[in-house]
Amino acid sequence: MEGRIHSLESFGTVDGPGVRFVVFVQGCPMRCAYCHNPDTWAMTGGTMMKPEEIIEQYKRNESFYKGGGITVTGGEPLMQIDFVTELFTLAKSMNIHTCLDTSGIAFNRSNAPLLEKFDKLMTVTDLVMLDIKHIDPEKHLELTSQHNENILDFCKYLDEKNVDMWIRHVVVPGLTDDDVYLDRLGYFIGQFKNLKALDVLPYHTMGEKKYESLGMTYKLHGVPAMDKTTVIEKKKVILEGIKRRRAEQV
Repeated sequence: MEGRIHSLESFGTVDGPGVRFVVFVQGCPMRCAYCHNPDTWAMTGGTMMKPEEIIEQYKRNESFYKGGGITVTGGEPLMQIDFVTELFTLAKSMNIHTCLDTSGIAFNRSNAPLLEKFDKLMTVTDLVMLDIKHIDPEKHLELTSQHNENILDFCKYLDEKNVDMWIRHVVVPGLTDDDVYLDRLGYFIGQFKNLKALDVLPYHTMGEKKYESLGMTYKLHGVPAMDKTTVIEKKKVILEGIKRRRAEQV
């Protein structure tokens, strides 16, 4: 089996625990306003690669990945779920830590054949880094052109499967920085036993030039980068929501 690969990164340090070999797959149905990789959206293109080829490249620098492993990101990895499953199965046979960096957009519990594929993938996935764009359904739709119902259900599914989960949230001025919604996000994720970490990331404008080079309109033109000090305060709001939810469960 082959997958459509956008690019590979040999020494990723923000894509899961430790130093990691990062696989960027091609194709994504999300249209996030702040996406800095719009060149990964198309479901066509990319370089066709077999799992064995990726593992071979990982092996070249294996000594650097002690405490790390392989992360598949995108694009959206779950659009190529069969390929990712085959890659992770091969990786686990070699005791390589596997991390899935996803938006969760492809999850659909009501689709039995698809759910079976998810069940299979989860048996060879050590960690899921899940990017929740917005907790509010309408604002999520405005921000990404996609609904968030299945994404939030994916959180519950991961908890049911006891797969470790890291939540990521990008704080964008005027779009995702409202304390009411941040508290709701914290309260929602606070119910899950498998929640292992929370990354709250400041919005940056570095992707704007890429849109210009691709002849694309950047939806957030004029929106300033988020101040890193403010992000620390916003993370506290989410953590308070988590704490409140967990106190209720005691």
